[in-house]
Amino acid sequence: MKPRYYIFVFLLSLLSTISAWGQTTVIKRTETKQAVKHKVGSQWKWKGDYYDGLAYVCDKNDKHGYVDQSGKLVILCQWKETYNFSEGLACVKDENDKWGFIDKNGNLVSPCQWKWVRSFSEGLACVSDDNERWGLIDRTGKLVIPCQWKNIRSFSDGLICVKGDNGKYGFIDKTGTLIIPCKWNYPWDFKIFFSEGLVQIQDDNNKWGFIDKTGKVVIPCQWKDAWSFSEGLAKVKDDHYNYNFIDKSGNVVISCQWKDADNFSEGLAKVMDDNNKYGFIDKTGKVVIPCQWKWACRFSEGLAYIKNDNDKCGFIDKTGKLVIPCKWKKTWNFSEGFAYVQDDRGKYGFIDKTGNLVIPCQWVWADNFKNGKAKVEDNKENKYYIDKTGKKVE
Repeated sequence: MKPRYYIFVFLLSLLSTISAWGQTTVIKRTETKQAVKHKVGSQWKWKGDYYDGLAYVCDKNDKHGYVDQSGKLVILCQWKETYNFSEGLACVKDENDKWGFIDKNGNLVSPCQWKWVRSFSEGLACVSDDNERWGLIDRTGKLVIPCQWKNIRSFSDGLICVKGDNGKYGFIDKTGTLIIPCKWNYPWDFKIFFSEGLVQIQDDNNKWGFIDKTGKVVIPCQWKDAWSFSEGLAKVKDDHYNYNFIDKSGNVVISCQWKDADNFSEGLAKVMDDNNKYGFIDKTGKVVIPCQWKWACRFSEGLAYIKNDNDKCGFIDKTGKLVIPCKWKKTWNFSEGFAYVQDDRGKYGFIDKTGNLVIPCQWVWADNFKNGKAKVEDNKENKYYIDKTGKKVE
């Protein structure tokens, strides 16, 4: 009997392992979709966040559709894969593994003919043909820039960053005209955008500089690293790993001795000293708020959030005065007069600039206010928007 018993135990263990593996696979798939994970028994296998008032869902047959904020299915589950709405359109994949775009009524406005697509931005969407060449379509699905580029990275100030056959990057305008030749390097995860009329570029020696929107090199490639301009200054790193700030002529205006530094915001920049403490300097390089905080973030609406040695968060003003006591587990900068905070229970709410808790801590996650609305998530994994009274809104 013992051999049969051992075989039974082995099979039972194997079935348990397969079951656990299957659950893990579903979770991983959900996470790659950046979706909200739902408990077993829910109507949907997964559900995404709301964008433009709709969220994608996947049913038990692995078909995708969309629900509105009341949970009503408004676009039938018929697609092999879907993604978030952006500018009123969403990309969908059919059974032939081709991508197209639908509107909020579920109408197919751009046929499923593309190997890859990206969401709409500034009225255009990146599409890739079967040869993995990238171009751009408009909202009607018309190909306005032919599929000729190895990659299309970003839209910024009317220019579009493209990758040529030589593996280098340049910029085209919205008509497809090459404005800045493909001669610069960018790491794959680098966010490419013009700021204050300039953008960073990297040469073949891995040195960084800046060009303007005509492609003219206005600051030579001489820095080990460089960040975007903010308030007329840009942070750069030299070969000795020291942080400096340069102006738009490339002159070093602040030669830093700091272990770390951040861009300027509202006239001040965060810096870290050799003791790993954070403070702030002004545009002359003068320390105006001593390095005493375990963490700090840039100023927004006159206040900056800081963290003390007990890992509690509060806010200081531009004189360094602690105006909102360090009592919160987490927080972020003020936006539209409100900042989200997390209490010791792990619940999120919102405070005003006097530190008063104006919307009670009741959610498991929250984001900043934008255009009068903030996204929150309740303990049932539902995400929705609230107004400044804490009331749920569409």
